[in-house]
Amino acid sequence: MLRSSIFKVVLQCLVVVSMLVSQFAAAESPMAGKQKFFDSSQFYQGDYLIGVDDVIEVSVWRNPDLSVSVPVRPDGKISTPLVKDVMAAGKTPKELADIVTDQLAKYIRDPQVSIIVTGLNSHEYVSRVRVTGAVNAPASVPHRMGMTVLDIILAAGGVSEFASANRTTLYRRTPDGKTKSIRIKLDDILKKGKLDTNVLLQPGDVLTVPEGIF
Repeated sequence: MLRSSIFKVVLQCLVVVSMLVSQFAAAESPMAGKQKFFDSSQFYQGDYLIGVDDVIEVSVWRNPDLSVSVPVRPDGKISTPLVKDVMAAGKTPKELADIVTDQLAKYIRDPQVSIIVTGLNSHEYVSRVRVTGAVNAPASVPHRMGMTVLDIILAAGGVSEFASANRTTLYRRTPDGKTKSIRIKLDDILKKGKLDTNVLLQPGDVLTVPEGIF
């Protein structure tokens, strides 16, 4: 019994010490109490459209003199060694890399170019998703990786009693600047658990829930 009592006391002390250490670490953390709005390291750049003021890192394999970090100018263009005035705004990193590769091929043999957006300064609009129409609280929220239609609807407090939820439409910009519409059967998602139209959201998506016709 004595050993059991001593063990319990020691265990309780360890728990208290662990809690104090955790609280101290949280208080010392520079991010304590702060929410990180946007983490570019977690942002999938494949579909990201480059914008004015973004900072672009151009890397040319085995050609460090041609590898630079440049901002996108107000006219939407960038300039790099040997490549002048290339339109970057509205392009994905891969599309821009292909353009720079074609231009460099005039001067060097078999250029291999990679583009990384290191400064997402134009992301304020495209990094958000929006829900409008017959919802309880229309919202504009930061996009998160893995976010779905259901997530943004929950963020908007659900649909209103007047919603014609199965006629919901998701509007999405395509790389060529056009808008694509995707029909979302929101009522089936919410009431029947049918998730086939509970699609993954992309930055810049707008979800519109119409009202029913009475």
